[in-house]
Amino acid sequence: MILASIDFSSLVFFQKACLLLAAGMLVWDTIEVGRNDAANLVNAVFGARVLRRRMAILVVGLSVVAGAVLSSSVIDTARKGIFDPTGLAQNSLGLDGITAALTVYISVYIVDTVLLYGYSAFGMPVSTTACLVFELLGAAAAISYQTIHWNKARTVVAGIVCSIVLSGIASFLIQRAACGALRDKTQSLPALLLHGGWIGGGLSAGLFYFLLLKGMKHVALVREFKHWLVTVDKSAGVAITGVTLLFLMWGLFAIAIHIILVLFRRRAAKLLFPVLAVIGMIAMGFAFGQNDLANCASPGLAAITLIGHQDVGIATKVDIPGWMLLVSGLLLFVGMATQNAERVTKAAVATGSMGDHVALWAPNWCLNLASKFLTLRGKEPALAPRVNLTPAGKTIHYDAMRACVIMGVSASVIATASSLGLPVSTTYVTFAAVVATGLADRIFQRGDAELKLGRAIWVVSSWFISAAIAAAATFVIGSIVGRMGLLGMGVCLVVNLTIRRFLKKRADAQAKRVEEEAYERALPEQFANEDE
Repeated sequence: MILASIDFSSLVFFQKACLLLAAGMLVWDTIEVGRNDAANLVNAVFGARVLRRRMAILVVGLSVVAGAVLSSSVIDTARKGIFDPTGLAQNSLGLDGITAALTVYISVYIVDTVLLYGYSAFGMPVSTTACLVFELLGAAAAISYQTIHWNKARTVVAGIVCSIVLSGIASFLIQRAACGALRDKTQSLPALLLHGGWIGGGLSAGLFYFLLLKGMKHVALVREFKHWLVTVDKSAGVAITGVTLLFLMWGLFAIAIHIILVLFRRRAAKLLFPVLAVIGMIAMGFAFGQNDLANCASPGLAAITLIGHQDVGIATKVDIPGWMLLVSGLLLFVGMATQNAERVTKAAVATGSMGDHVALWAPNWCLNLASKFLTLRGKEPALAPRVNLTPAGKTIHYDAMRACVIMGVSASVIATASSLGLPVSTTYVTFAAVVATGLADRIFQRGDAELKLGRAIWVVSSWFISAAIAAAATFVIGSIVGRMGLLGMGVCLVVNLTIRRFLKKRADAQAKRVEEEAYERALPEQFANEDE
């Protein structure tokens, strides 16, 4: 009787349903982003055994939340930069502007939640940024193709590609230079007295400059510091450019590190790179929260403000309340602590590990391609770093210096993109740094080199696959929801949950099989005896 009295086709009921769904899926999607991108924050520190994963998550959580609160400029790019919500009223489906915009945002969430969950379940790092961009393109095209800002979309995609290339090249060069200077003496006091200052000082200066002066340029304290620099320029008659300031900070940090090494000797030498790695992780967490919050929060926050103002033009201009950004940042932190996040972390660490045997999976075509690439490698496996173990017998996948390079370069690149209002991929940037520093450390010289390189090829290939899935799926979902309304949303949610359950079973089975195969490769004699 009650159901019969409800007009399910009314616009008011549709908006209320969208409000509940947007709020619920904002929570869901933010946790999914935390699950997948957690590997990008803690993999280097965890892989270097500087901190245990759980402790690393706790340490980095506060910086993620702080970065999320300062992410409004990137959210603006995501919620209205890829397409024009105000033009959606002109569509072939006969939808009003508010309904059309809500259809786009809801369609994005329906696809994004299951896509990210699937990748995380299989331990695959995927770009939440690229997924969002192509989901917005697909959903907007389903409603009104003319509203898409193709120039902005191309700029974002170009920014993603440039960030990958920049991260890879910078990481490789810095790692090769640092390794050439220190080799395996990363905790030797005499070696660090010679080289620790310029290596650690350079990484610290990069973090300070790109994270604070670029990534936080909208913060009042940073604006005042820049204003003071301008005043100094005028009074001294010397122009302090960004490059000049960067080199100046490099020198200051180098001197500070050298003084610390002289004063505290071996204790400082032992802790120099582990401490810098943790600082880099914290900076990376801030950059992640500032940039990647747009990937999960912008559709939901845009839908909520749209329903609250009942005007598409006003809703796309109002500032997102700080408490909403804070809550979203906390949800990111919750996602980082889940089981799927741990699976992504371990797989990302194993891909760039200097260890001989790793638990990974890649399709045969990737392994075959990797095998062909490896025929080009040198014939001197002694060039690869030796594998070290913790007192508990666990493999140290990276050394602390490499962890510093991975975190420092990644955080600097992402913070720079945030300062430009561009949502780039934390996953792509960090993965490029992991693989590039691995190449510099010659991790593909022995052991499961074919599997590690094959996995890297599979991860990169899956990025293109995810973009195609994101665009095609949201186009279909947007068309269904746009034509069928609430019924269409219900059908799509059922499909979402069904696919999610199927992927979980397949992923759990694969994870178990991969672990067994890794043990068999590492202990062939034991398994041979068992077979007998």
